Amino acid sequence: MTDTAVITGATAGLGAEFARQLAERGHNVVLVARDQERLKAKAEELAARYSVKASVLPADLSTTEGVDAVAARVAQPDVGILVNNAGYGLKNDFHANSPETEFDHLNVLVTAPLLLSHAAVNSMLGRGGGRIINVASVAGFIPRGTYSAAKAWVISFSRWANLHYASRGVTVTAICPGFVHTEFHQRMDMDKTVYPGWMWLDAERVVREGLGDAAAGKGISIPSKRYKVLAGIGRLGPQRLVAKIAGRGR
Repeated sequence: MTDTAVITGATAGLGAEFARQLAERGHNVVLVARDQERLKAKAEELAARYSVKASVLPADLSTTEGVDAVAARVAQPDVGILVNNAGYGLKNDFHANSPETEFDHLNVLVTAPLLLSHAAVNSMLGRGGGRIINVASVAGFIPRGTYSAAKAWVISFSRWANLHYASRGVTVTAICPGFVHTEFHQRMDMDKTVYPGWMWLDAERVVREGLGDAAAGKGISIPSKRYKVLAGIGRLGPQRLVAKIAGRGR
């Protein structure tokens, strides 16, 4: 039986690239995002190009209803891969955001991956194995607002879950990219020119290396040597200095 992969945030960026590479490898895919028209266009493209089944599941993961709908699909026995990719950043500082804005952000970045991973683990243990990929960020290794705090949770949870469930066939990997050429920064109205060209990665490389590390059963994947070094500095360097450097370019 070919494992079906459920990918959240699948219409653009890393999510679209995960869907493409998994479809290329022969997996049927379920694409999750809010924009139904973009989802349909992406699903039709993948089905035609790779001769796989590509279905869509429109859902807003900041809502209970949206997460419940996706969790129900994840719990189906054909699902062998879950990619928790949906996410976004907030342009303003914490004090300038409303509590509602921060709460929606937390729901998408933490609550949704938690609940979808819970549904996946229970189903995958029953079917004898599976793979969960949580898209985190090197930001999770540095102090930089609630986005970094949320990604730190994803990293810690994934590391523990992989250690806890790998012996029973379910692996959990946090992929921690740095700056990637996607729509992510455009949506934040972020000036990308602030950061030098060597800091930017292509989505194809991030996903390829991430899938390789996930297949190898690694709990943490940091694509590229440059970001492995930067993540180490973020963890071990003077935190006041790290925070000052990381805060530039907002």
